[in-house]
Amino acid sequence: MVLSGKRILLIISGGIAAYKSLDLIRRLRERGAEVRPVMTRAAQEFVTPLAVGALSASHVYVDLFSREDEQDVGHIRLARDCDLILVAPATADLMAKMAHGLADDLASAVLLATNRPVLLAPAMNPQMWANPATRRNRATLEADGRHFIGPMAGEMAESGEAGIGRMAEPLEIVSAVITILDPAPKPLAGRTAIVTSGPTHEPIDPVRYIANRSSGRQGHAIAAALAKLGADVTLVSGPVTIPDPQGVTTVHVERAEEMRDAVVSRLPADIAVMVAAVADWRVASSADQKIKKQPGEAPPPLQLTENPDILKTVGHHEQRPKIVVGFAAETQNVEANGRAKLERKGADLIVANDVSPETGIMGGTRNSVRIISHQGVEAWPDLDKDEVATRLALLIADKLAEETAP
Repeated sequence: MVLSGKRILLIISGGIAAYKSLDLIRRLRERGAEVRPVMTRAAQEFVTPLAVGALSASHVYVDLFSREDEQDVGHIRLARDCDLILVAPATADLMAKMAHGLADDLASAVLLATNRPVLLAPAMNPQMWANPATRRNRATLEADGRHFIGPMAGEMAESGEAGIGRMAEPLEIVSAVITILDPAPKPLAGRTAIVTSGPTHEPIDPVRYIANRSSGRQGHAIAAALAKLGADVTLVSGPVTIPDPQGVTTVHVERAEEMRDAVVSRLPADIAVMVAAVADWRVASSADQKIKKQPGEAPPPLQLTENPDILKTVGHHEQRPKIVVGFAAETQNVEANGRAKLERKGADLIVANDVSPETGIMGGTRNSVRIISHQGVEAWPDLDKDEVATRLALLIADKLAEETAP
């Protein structure tokens, strides 16, 4: 309950991303926050005050000229009677109003009258976000001390376009809220961490390669979660299509040997979390030119050789980190294979998961893992990968504190 007793005024403005505000309310409340919603007229075209009120267990404020709400200058009271104002989604229109001091509805009047921290989670079409006017408005708001989370890269729900403009996910926004409201030292402040993520691509020729279905979502989320706890994080990422996490130094590689070299070059470190789905084998000698298919000829044989074992290298290195975590993606005997890997690789924890085709986990957005240590096995429920990352980062912080306690 890290937000226990905190009062969040949530302003929902008009955009398709408003549907995420429903989950955001739930995420804030399950961490102890009291959420008081304000909705613009446009927001009510996307989600209803009834749904927002039901999830927040609070009255929903919608009208600057409400006789009931404004009898005691309600917009001033809303602006001050909170610990933080969260605008999610923050549209280009509302950002423009804020930047220029306009106050023609309840949301903009509250934002002009507040003396509390304000966090904006923008959401809009990529061209609107890239527009010089929006860039100027963001710069003005940042100079005024307003905080931002996102927007992120991705596909736009309303147009099918892709680019930067997608609202940050609810858990990312919650983490930003916690960071603003909790100025206390972070449990991993002063610690260094190395995280690997994504697949590796092992070339067969200039066109073809050996790879797997890893999306990098889990590794990237863990890197971000460790950084939010104060760690200085280096993320070594194979080829992925997701953006680099904020607050993290990202090194891009393709092959397993490049990933191994990048990891070892950054030792010593306090923490190593080896999440990447590294290809076990590579072609012994990749072709310089594309291998052409010849009519009537059998496919050319591929001579494979073993790739470096990065987790084992780190787990037995002379500069071994204090905490070494490995991942075991298995399709059968998940727990048994995870236990064997724990011993063989010199790890402190193995995060084992079932990636058989019917689970849909490999490349998906959720994960169901078992945490295997020398003390036993803990099964976690099916969770969003961001939630898995948050839990794992906190577990690592606890174990590191135990390791370094006098």
